[in-house]
Amino acid sequence: MNWVILILAGLFEVAFAFCLGKAKEGNEGTALYWYFGFLMTLAISMILLVKATQTLPIGTAYAVWTGIGAIGTVLVGILYFKEPATFWRIFFLMTLIGSVIGLKYVSSE
Repeated sequence: MNWVILILAGLFEVAFAFCLGKAKEGNEGTALYWYFGFLMTLAISMILLVKATQTLPIGTAYAVWTGIGAIGTVLVGILYFKEPATFWRIFFLMTLIGSVIGLKYVSSE
């Protein structure tokens, strides 16, 4: 169950990065709402991360959490914000995905 909580925490990390991207694109009126969304998703992500680290090793949990956030944020950038999907970005994204999966499988939990 704690792996599910950790994955959710990572997805909320992607959400707070998305909110920052939308706030950057918005005007003064809409940016405030996106900053509020950023704060809410940040808080949820942190609470879930704390919960997951109660039973998972901290080094593994933190690395997986940041990995999910990084992978998700790059994908959101490519798919939503139209950032470039170059060969090297995709190559290193794949190595990051392999690393996150590897950490999950060598974990003691």
